[in-house]
Amino acid sequence: MNGNVIIIGGGPAGLMAAEVLAQAGVRVEVYDAMPSVGRKFLMAGKSGLNLTHAEAFATFVSRYGEKRDWVTPWLAAFEPETLRDWARDLGVDTFVGSSGRVFPTDMKAAPLLRAWLHRLRATGVHFHMRHRWLGWDEQGDLRFTTPTGAIKVGAGGTAARLPKSRPEEDAAPCGGSEQSERGGCLILALGGGSWAKLGSDGAWVPLLQARGVVIAPLKPANCGFEIAWSEHFRAKFAGQPVKSVVATFGGERRQGDFVITRHGVEGSLIYALAAPLRDAIASRGSATLQLDLAPGKTLERLISEIAHPRGARSMASHLQSRAGIAGVKAGLLREWAARDDYADPARLAAAIKALPLRLDAPRPLDEAISSAGGVMAVSLDDRLMLRALPGVFCAGEMLDWEAPTGGYLLTACFASGQAAGRGAIAWLQSNLSSSAAN
Repeated sequence: MNGNVIIIGGGPAGLMAAEVLAQAGVRVEVYDAMPSVGRKFLMAGKSGLNLTHAEAFATFVSRYGEKRDWVTPWLAAFEPETLRDWARDLGVDTFVGSSGRVFPTDMKAAPLLRAWLHRLRATGVHFHMRHRWLGWDEQGDLRFTTPTGAIKVGAGGTAARLPKSRPEEDAAPCGGSEQSERGGCLILALGGGSWAKLGSDGAWVPLLQARGVVIAPLKPANCGFEIAWSEHFRAKFAGQPVKSVVATFGGERRQGDFVITRHGVEGSLIYALAAPLRDAIASRGSATLQLDLAPGKTLERLISEIAHPRGARSMASHLQSRAGIAGVKAGLLREWAARDDYADPARLAAAIKALPLRLDAPRPLDEAISSAGGVMAVSLDDRLMLRALPGVFCAGEMLDWEAPTGGYLLTACFASGQAAGRGAIAWLQSNLSSSAAN
């Protein structure tokens, strides 16, 4: 079909929108502020690219919490199994791990991204790197800064140099080589507010707010938390993993591992409870997470084991042999259990089964794996088009949803990109039909 679409943002959502459009015969121009696309995607794959999750669909969509009803239509059209088929079409096979998480067989992100970009370029997608979007000018043209100066991209099909009116535009004049055309649609896939060095800096928020778009404040998601460790504990245990524990907060109970940091705690078990912990801290000033350091033992058994005579052995040696509490777990117990608890087997066992960790604050947004907040559903129609800006669509992490790690983040980014791409096609078709009728 005839048409032209500009996409700003070269992450998974933007690239998926580009693929949908290019396959429909639409001319696609992708602009990104970074030297190359998919930087956060590649970072996510450094320890093994978790593409999606193999659990039942009803369970899968439940991971999106209060935004599940909004996100479900995107996921239904591009569900986890469809994502695996898509990867297979790019020559990347996947497997399901023991936890249900889905990974490429080689665990890497780079081969998939290379194959994907090759296919996108083969279908005519053009990429413009090192183009940082600054919003619109008075005529509605898109404004960018580039290494060679500031440009605007307008409907006339030219990229014109802008006067240096702002500090961020203070660069050499544009050489005029970057030419594009802003057609009927614009798709914004600019990411959230975490990992600014990889391109997701949230700088788009005031640009859209100035145009009447309702945006929920960006907040850290899948983040670590600050705890006021003693200097002794911090020096001895920072960087050490805490394995096979159960964490409970707000009625949610999760088993897994986490890591002690100099500032507090982070890791998959913490990320799984990050949203309610963050919100509780925002409303009450702190949140208390309960840890079961010995989930394989009942409280009654622990009391019996601890009450067993220890003879000349130290308490540390006794807890290690009878209760399996040693190393960083013993350190946590010393850090948070009351001194008097050690003289009472019942109280000490209760502390081991429900050790209270007070979390004082989430770590800064830029350290988070992902962000919550963004363009709210009320600002978008069912095609992910902004109600305040007809012909402008949004996708990916810049939308107001969040999910835990486990493949849920990437799947929703892919799915929302496809939804925005289909929405743009419908918009172009509608405009073409209107033009033909006139």
